[in-house]
Amino acid sequence: MTPKRSAGLLLFRHTGDGAEVLLGHMGGPYFAKKDAGAWTVPKGEYEPDEPAWDAARREFREELGLEPPDGEAIDLGEVRQSNGKIVTVWAIEADLDPATVAPGTFTMEWPPRSGRVQEFPELDRVAWYGVARAREVIVTAQAVFLDRLAEHAR
Repeated sequence: MTPKRSAGLLLFRHTGDGAEVLLGHMGGPYFAKKDAGAWTVPKGEYEPDEPAWDAARREFREELGLEPPDGEAIDLGEVRQSNGKIVTVWAIEADLDPATVAPGTFTMEWPPRSGRVQEFPELDRVAWYGVARAREVIVTAQAVFLDRLAEHAR
């Protein structure tokens, strides 16, 4: 079976306190009360016939409701998450006001086996995090992207 693939953009900026990255808190009932491991690079799945770069930009639009920023794209490579999904990420230096985000939504049956379908935001909030704090809350496998971004900045 071919693993699912996702692609995304990790925005970063430099502040007086060091580098910060923009992460999104996964929406929906499973992550509502979680912090550690519930934050992610804004990303989404794509089909094999779509270039990963195009998917990353499309998913940025869908997840955040904003156009992806222009700028030099730093290829951070890919990682396999514990669920088997392969995630490919690029970093772009840009600033963004989290208050301007208008997240896309998804539907799912909730509560389970209730027959009731509800709509939830893809990301219920986004925030800038210093790299050390980002490492504490990001999906475990995605922490490697923070390392790769730090290596690029050296």
